[in-house]
Amino acid sequence: MQKITLPERPDLADKAAEVGFTFAHMHGEPYWDESSAYRLTLAQVETDIEDPATELHAMVRNAVDRIVADPALMTRMGIPAAHHGLLADSWARGEPEIYGRMDLAYDGNGPAKLLEYNADTPTSLYEAAAFQWQWLEDQLEAGVLPEGADQFNGIHEALVERFGALFPKDTDIHFTAAEDNPEDYATVEAMAWAAREAGMGAHFTDLAQLGVSAEGQFLDGESQVIGTLFKLYPWEDLLADDYARHIAGSGCMFLEPAWKAVVSNKGLLPVLWQMFPGHPNLLPAFFADDVADALVAGGRPVPAVAQAFALAQDQLAAGHVVKPIFSREGAGVSIVENGDVSEATEAGDYDRHPRIVQAYHPLPVMDGFRPVIGAWIVGHACAGIGIREDRARITQDLSRFKPHFIAD
Repeated sequence: MQKITLPERPDLADKAAEVGFTFAHMHGEPYWDESSAYRLTLAQVETDIEDPATELHAMVRNAVDRIVADPALMTRMGIPAAHHGLLADSWARGEPEIYGRMDLAYDGNGPAKLLEYNADTPTSLYEAAAFQWQWLEDQLEAGVLPEGADQFNGIHEALVERFGALFPKDTDIHFTAAEDNPEDYATVEAMAWAAREAGMGAHFTDLAQLGVSAEGQFLDGESQVIGTLFKLYPWEDLLADDYARHIAGSGCMFLEPAWKAVVSNKGLLPVLWQMFPGHPNLLPAFFADDVADALVAGGRPVPAVAQAFALAQDQLAAGHVVKPIFSREGAGVSIVENGDVSEATEAGDYDRHPRIVQAYHPLPVMDGFRPVIGAWIVGHACAGIGIREDRARITQDLSRFKPHFIAD
């Protein structure tokens, strides 16, 4: 994998404005940055990213089967006891999933390592699925990219196919997010675009306008009953809302489904490591309470994780990352090296959550930035990637989105 300096399109600002990409430039810096791009080979994409991400997703589904059958584990993962049945029923009924984004550490030399899986409310979808494809076509036409260059990007097409496979044509689907958040709105609009192309009726309602009828059905801003709702709102927050008591009897299908609350949850990472210890695409991970003593000289982990911990003891001692089970955009993350915190971010509201410990795997440094591969899962398979990079070792909300291309 190489980072290649390239000329920007001369009409970049006009192209972004034309398609409503209003957050291409934020906080005085570019968010979309095409002054350079990442070049990968087809073998790197297929062997090191696409196939492993698809395999990891299958492993995640195995983990869900275990988690929803264990109330104590769901409690440990921050799921309120009152809603254990909701999640278990959602999984048992096979409520369908649409998408997710696996964040991978990868330097071109494999194996890629799973950092975390945002499988409930991942953003950067529009940038990955649409705007970077437009960039590829424009730069090929301008002769900036080598003839025959490609991109691992079938995200939009896979979403269209997924909606078409799950719902009859003319099914009405409501999409909701915070309307005043441009990135969230772009994500749901990209979803709605795919649904419309699949023959669905797509309706946007601002998150603040959703309501509940006297009969317990969810309503949009025009008091219409919602039968299917794609919500860009985290399950951990929804389950804490008063609205949560209406979910089970509402007759509304949620996208993503309730069982995704245990997937977009960093508590998934220690479950995966205990189920698949030593897997080449996993980093050792544990609930912090289980290994707190073991990370101090002479201490030991709780017996239940002793075998899995033994495989990773030296790696964790050299460096590990502490993360809240619920957090977004790198909030509340600490890097500990040789017993000392070497870098940390503010936790904010996430400080109240339990934590996990994960082995530290340094991101590659390319031209002063550290890239993270976002592998997009649509249905059950990896359909494309987007790349974000940050100067800091912890990728945060001011990271940049970088286009990529494939050329051998």
